This record gives sequence, C-alpha cells and structure tokens, in this order.
Amino acid sequence: MSTSSLSLLIDENVQTLAQLAQLLGRVSAQDYQRPLGTKSTQSLGKHARHILEHYQTLQDACATAPNQATFDYENRQREAALETQPGYAVERAEALQAGLKALATMQHNAALTLSYPVEVGDVDDLVALPTSLGRELAFLTSHSIHHMALLGMLCEQLGIALPEHFGVHPSTLRYWAGQRFAS
Repeated sequence: MSTSSLSLLIDENVQTLAQLAQLLGRVSAQDYQRPLGTKSTQSLGKHARHILEHYQTLQDACATAPNQATFDYENRQREAALETQPGYAVERAEALQAGLKALATMQHNAALTLSYPVEVGDVDDLVALPTSLGRELAFLTSHSIHHMALLGMLCEQLGIALPEHFGVHPSTLRYWAGQRFAS
C-alpha cells in the first residue's frame, strides 16, 4: 500500500469521525441516553460508544506495539461515559481524529493481528487473523458508517436534524455523483 493510499484511508476515517462529532454536538444528554427501539435496548450513546471504542482499540494496539500490533475489537473497554455524555464523546472523537493522523507514520507493512473469538457448539477458540493497517481502516469506515446509518434512523425518530449525507458510505456518495454525471 502506498503512502497516498494510507493517507486517503486515514482521511476517510477522520471525515467519518468528524461527521459523528458534528451530530453529537447537536444532541442533548437526554436524547443521547434515551432508550429506543421496541425493546428499549438501543440509544444514540450506545452506538456512538461502539464506534469510538473500535477506533480506540486499533489506535491503542498500534501505539503499544506499532510493528506487531495485536487487537480484539470484542475486548473493548465499554466506557459508560462515552455512552451517557455526548460532550465527552465529541472530545473522544476529536482525539481519535488526531490519533488517526498519527497512524500515517506507521510502517505500511507493519504486522497486525486481529484476535477474533469464535464459539461454535462446544468449541470456544481465539483465531489470530493477519491483517494490515489499511484493511482495518477500510473496515472501520464501513463499520462506523453502518452504525451511523442506525444512528440516523434513531435521530429521525427523535426529530434530530442530521448533517448532510450522515450515515452514507463514501462509496455510495461516489456512486450517486457518478449517476448525476451520467444523466
């Protein structure tokens, strides 16, 4: 992967987190914490925390062992303040944006390993999957946009205005632009 490709992936994630922070800056603590969904198990805060902790997991692993980072997205801190305090979540999103930019100094071929817990029947195992920083950045964009689309639906239920194109993957935006150009 070239430096420019890595920079593009970093920029895409920085923009994703900026869009999330923009929304969270508009949300009251009451709406952020409000139980939603038919079983009242969803909230804006839970989805925001989930997104932010995935970024934090990768960044922490890369900071600890930049040449042999091992991480497990399922073994997150699950920090309650990120789920209940939108202002704190905005601060974390901004810090994560800076952390993403710092990843540009990593070696492009640094060995990363994703530990992935698998449970099938009575077998419980931890699978070590070789990966790369670029692959994980691509995953984080898609993962975050997926949860932001869910946040968008929850915000619509609450009557909260969304930033333009909130929860729309960059590939979809490129497709839409191509369709407009073709017309």
